[in-house]
Amino acid sequence: MVGIDCKAPAAVGQSVTEKVGVAKATGSWWRVFILGILAGAFIGFGAELSTMVTHDIGKYLGFGFAKFMAGSTFSVGLILVVIAGAELFTGNNLMTMSALDKRISVRKLLGRWGWIYLANFVGSMLLVWIMYGSGLWKVGNLGVGAKALSIANAKVNLSWVEAFCRGIGCNWLVCLAVWMALSSRNVIGKIFAIYFPIMAFVASGFEHSVANMYFIPLGIYLKAKPAVVAAANLTGKLGNLTWGGFWINNEIPVTLGNIVGGAFFVGVLYWFAYCKKSKKEAK
Repeated sequence: MVGIDCKAPAAVGQSVTEKVGVAKATGSWWRVFILGILAGAFIGFGAELSTMVTHDIGKYLGFGFAKFMAGSTFSVGLILVVIAGAELFTGNNLMTMSALDKRISVRKLLGRWGWIYLANFVGSMLLVWIMYGSGLWKVGNLGVGAKALSIANAKVNLSWVEAFCRGIGCNWLVCLAVWMALSSRNVIGKIFAIYFPIMAFVASGFEHSVANMYFIPLGIYLKAKPAVVAAANLTGKLGNLTWGGFWINNEIPVTLGNIVGGAFFVGVLYWFAYCKKSKKEAK
């Protein structure tokens, strides 16, 4: 039973289709870009926290618990995006519902996606430079840096099929987190709605295009530190950890997978389930 503090799925679908998606598509470009930069940084905060907390936890509490803690801490990123307010490419895949309802054009949809994606990259790189300059990767006798380097290297060594499929699983859960957060009428409810799907996607090992805008560039910078490379036991194993490897081996297939997971499996299917009008209703 849906309580008074929770909107029914049909009401969420109507809100996303008729209001949220339209507002995002028609808002001023500079506002969207600023909020996109913030979203990239916010997701980066979740990524760096996840790395910091889990860099050595596995050897004490086991691999499974380390993955669980990685997901639990990473969820702060989307909590900041949704509650503090920012524009995240992956969450904005739900704008597909407004396009299907012909409230915004496909051209407008793709234009906003591209603008937000670029802004997310700028925000992610901003946090990469801050974290690299902070020297916090030296924590734990270079353990944090070694963990960050290992994460980045693993990501650029996925096959295209692996990266694409992991991108689907990720944004299916991310967009469900956003959907459920929209259903809640209070902050605590939104936090819980976000936490569980985000914890699940990270713990499962799925791939998020905006998070990888932080993880992989930081690894590329740390690759230049021989002591970090040695601490990660990756000497001679970083051939794919380049800017080309970042885009071609990971970011492109993951982004495409994110679009399928969020725009299709949530946006399109929920639009058909809750928002598409039958011929009788259309009359």
